[in-house]
Amino acid sequence: MAKKTSQTSPSDNATIHDQKLHRGAGGELHQFAEDGKPVLTTAQGGPVSDDQNTLRLGARGPALIDDFHFREKIFHFDHERIPERVVHARGYGAHGYFETYESLAAYTRADLFQRPGEKTPAFVRFSTVAGSKGSFDLARDVRGFAVKIYTQQGNWDLVGNNIPVFFIQDAIKFPDVIHSVKPEPDKEFPQAQSAHDNFWDFISLTPESMHMIMWVMSDRAIPRSFRFMEGFGVHTFRFVNAADESTFVKFHWKPKLGLQSVAWNEAVKINGADPDFHRRDLWQSIQSGNFPEWELCVQLFDQDFADTFDFDILDPTKIIPEEILPVKPIGRLVLDRMPENFFAETEQVAFMTQNVPPGIDFSNDPLLQGRNFSYLDTQLKRLGGPNFTHLPINAPKCPFHNFQQDGHMAMRNPVGRVNYQPNSWNQGPRESPVQGYRHFPAEEQGAKVRLRPESFADHYSQARQFYISQTPPEQRHIAAALIFELSKVETPVIRERMVSHLFNIDETLASKVGHALGFKSMPKPADAAMPTRQDLEPSPALSIVERGPKRFEGRKLGILVSDGTDAAIFKSLLAEITEQKAAFEVIAPKIGGVTLSDGNWIEAHQMIDGGPSVLYDAVALLPSAEGTGDLLKEATARDFVADAFVHCKYIGYVETALPLMQKAGIADPLDEGVMALAAAKDVPAFIKALGKLRVWGREPSVKLN
Repeated sequence: MAKKTSQTSPSDNATIHDQKLHRGAGGELHQFAEDGKPVLTTAQGGPVSDDQNTLRLGARGPALIDDFHFREKIFHFDHERIPERVVHARGYGAHGYFETYESLAAYTRADLFQRPGEKTPAFVRFSTVAGSKGSFDLARDVRGFAVKIYTQQGNWDLVGNNIPVFFIQDAIKFPDVIHSVKPEPDKEFPQAQSAHDNFWDFISLTPESMHMIMWVMSDRAIPRSFRFMEGFGVHTFRFVNAADESTFVKFHWKPKLGLQSVAWNEAVKINGADPDFHRRDLWQSIQSGNFPEWELCVQLFDQDFADTFDFDILDPTKIIPEEILPVKPIGRLVLDRMPENFFAETEQVAFMTQNVPPGIDFSNDPLLQGRNFSYLDTQLKRLGGPNFTHLPINAPKCPFHNFQQDGHMAMRNPVGRVNYQPNSWNQGPRESPVQGYRHFPAEEQGAKVRLRPESFADHYSQARQFYISQTPPEQRHIAAALIFELSKVETPVIRERMVSHLFNIDETLASKVGHALGFKSMPKPADAAMPTRQDLEPSPALSIVERGPKRFEGRKLGILVSDGTDAAIFKSLLAEITEQKAAFEVIAPKIGGVTLSDGNWIEAHQMIDGGPSVLYDAVALLPSAEGTGDLLKEATARDFVADAFVHCKYIGYVETALPLMQKAGIADPLDEGVMALAAAKDVPAFIKALGKLRVWGREPSVKLN
């Protein structure tokens, strides 16, 4: 047998000898190599000598089973992914705080609502519902708006959506609606889309979904940004005060920057240009110090209001219009910090509707009751065991004490002898009838049955109210969305059945959809358990356009430049945009940048091939005459201008850009949204006009939908 030779070189010995050991503040041992960097270790803390090669028998021989470092490294890699959420899989989150405006002690004993001006840590996760983790941001979909507030009485999870109603009235139907909207199981497509037979088959057989469908087919389902959408608690909850008196409450998040959505044609192109558009927007706004903000508003009402309201306040497919019961602002949510690690925080965060502090309680909403039962199972499946609350993102920030022990991945166990109560040693925590959670002592009666109350039976009246509350452009978009979605349905009877429901909502809408789908004859209205009410007034609060921001703050201007761009106009744009607390990006033929007319060099944020106008809320066209000549050769430059015009955006232009505009199909007479920038003095009026966001009067002429 050949004599084994040592594989340690002199330099290896020097490395070993040069390692420095230091004790940390807690007594832990830190190892540093000769270059001052920490020594790589295994997960058990053992230092690693070679992270480049597996242990094998000879240079070309088989790998050895006793290579524990390789085994651990590949084992952990193989398990880097936890099961994604069945719903809300694609999400993005941020840290911040909730600040209380005034004491609400008269309504609730919840600690966070007692002291005006107090700030409580919070974490928010926004998400789509139907798509997988790998889907795109601008899917037509409901958006999750889940808020975890780390109160001094435990975590409060307000797990809501950007739409105040839902598809179903009872949680027992939740698996069905989600199965129907997910990729069809035999072919596993379409991804993150509802435009297929299974979804519309379920919806057309489920009249209670009609109100929600109006919202999902509206522009609410394609928001421009997380920062520009509302959030809702959806259900009716209770506030309970120190005297155990109950007040019903519905929760609303109102964005400081107002509401804004995109057009469907625009959403499709954004998904191609930047599938992470919403994520990037939230990241950039927080990193730049423009912290997103929402007001938490409540609708408070008593049992008398509940008894006399036109609809059942326990029905999750219904709203209470703000014109009937105004919202009251009670605090604000500010997001000011991104996670340090996406997986550890945004991916591992666990929301559960049953997480409420003393002073907040549940109603008998059957969807809410089912969610309270379901969410714990979800977290156990995804995060591996009962100790997911030990993860920092899920752990309360207030003191907590219990006798829970052991289990998968336990990080904390009771210390000492006692792990139960009562005990003879008078050790450990005890319940507190005064401070502890007390459910509202509602009196209940009735037989054990499986049925829906008659008060849940009106499925069309609020769907109609939502539709007539929209402005004409928004109504066109709803019709166009229905036409597009149903055009993807391959089974004629499903299309016909769906249009029969639309006749119970609005006859003009139903006829428009039916004609566009090529119906030779219209179906009769679907049978309705209750006739559609015609007396419900429009609610302006339901319209995005009516509730628009009227200012450009928080939005982004795209500035198309070339060598020779007028420096005075360019600099004036930057000054005015900054004054409006908005953002801008420079788009140029080359990413390196351009030389302005005064000889100054400016760097570009995007090149014309990678910065389409769909990424911006308005555009300014500032190329020089020579630059325009070059851009006329670029199809992407034509698309930049044409898309901005077709998407009804405001366009500022210099005279030298006219040939590019003409090539894009913009011809005289120019409308109010196409504004000349002859000199720097014209810039303020242009920037002021941007607050309107869109020129909806242009839409019929460009036939966007």
